Amino acid sequence: MSRTTSGRVFVIGVGMTKFEKPGRREGWDYPQMAKESGTRALEDAGVDYDQIEQAFVGYVYGESTAGHRAAYELGLTGIPIFNVNSNCSTGSSALYLAAQAIRYGQSDLTLALGFEKMQPGSLGTTFEDREQPMANHMQALAEISEVRFPPAPWMFGAAGREHMEAYGTTLEHFAKIGHKNHKHSVNNPYAQFQQEYSLQEIMDAPMIYEPLTKLQCSPTSDGSGAAVLASEEYVDKHGLADQAVEIVGQALTTDFASTFDGTAKNIIGYDMNVQAAKQAYEQAGLGADDIQVIELHDCFSANELLLYEALGLCGEGEAGKLLDNDDTTYGGRWVVNPSGGLISKGHPLGATGLAQCAELTWQLRGTADKRQVDNVTAALQHNIGLGGTAVVSIYQRANR
Repeated sequence: MSRTTSGRVFVIGVGMTKFEKPGRREGWDYPQMAKESGTRALEDAGVDYDQIEQAFVGYVYGESTAGHRAAYELGLTGIPIFNVNSNCSTGSSALYLAAQAIRYGQSDLTLALGFEKMQPGSLGTTFEDREQPMANHMQALAEISEVRFPPAPWMFGAAGREHMEAYGTTLEHFAKIGHKNHKHSVNNPYAQFQQEYSLQEIMDAPMIYEPLTKLQCSPTSDGSGAAVLASEEYVDKHGLADQAVEIVGQALTTDFASTFDGTAKNIIGYDMNVQAAKQAYEQAGLGADDIQVIELHDCFSANELLLYEALGLCGEGEAGKLLDNDDTTYGGRWVVNPSGGLISKGHPLGATGLAQCAELTWQLRGTADKRQVDNVTAALQHNIGLGGTAVVSIYQRANR
């Protein structure tokens, strides 16, 4: 039943687990992961689970209704629970749906929850007896690039090579991203890796698919993240303006015809990213220069480099200049991936988007401890899953 609503959506509670190497914590199955992050988000929001009106639960590798099973660890209240599966953008897709339920007056309190229990090693398929969702993308890339396996580093590495050929980007530019993100993760207790490497160590690590060395690739991870969302009416009624963070712009895009225009960068979602960013900026009434901190989808360093351009931080072909000028770290124009990003924090697929939300909520509240960026007034989140969905969300403090 719809209700009167301003259409504004606020994050009032966030929580996440530490991201771990698969299997590192004995007996830590996905229900336990979800209970840990969900309980933290509820406690942060100051609400009980029986106040939640709808839950959107995301995961990639799991059985049908695993989202129900995970949410049941928080309570059995009979509310609608929706299972969300959208590759690496799953967590942000759950967040988008939870926000929609509030934006259009269906609920005052919703929960977005994401988790993943992964197998070590490269990503694999669940079924072998049916069409693979990425078959068209891989076929399109095979027509312009040598086929290499595993598929993920091949796809993103090919886009990186394309950028090198077009703009003179160097191996060192990509390595600088891995260096930056590993350095940032040293201050993140939730990160799977908390070790800093020299730029030379990043470059000298085993080559997975040029230009991507091992220390420029996100690892498989176990973990979970969660966010509690509320309407403006709920925030006002309960006096939560000091802790609430508003989603002032949010857009979700899927593949356009341009995905298959014969460029590697569009096959991995460049145009989806551009369009989602444009829509989110327009909704927020902000531009890239109004943002101070960004959590973006650095599944590989090549993707982060391309995202500098797709998100409007610089013009096409200019990403290397940002890196040479240290414009994407502390003391620069933006701090990108203060959490360590996927490369160092880890990448449990269903949890990633909600972990990004948690980090930016803490940044806007000023509670990010040693990772805190100075004078944060607006933050941007980007999350993508091939096959494919891109989600861009822009946040500001409720009491700005």
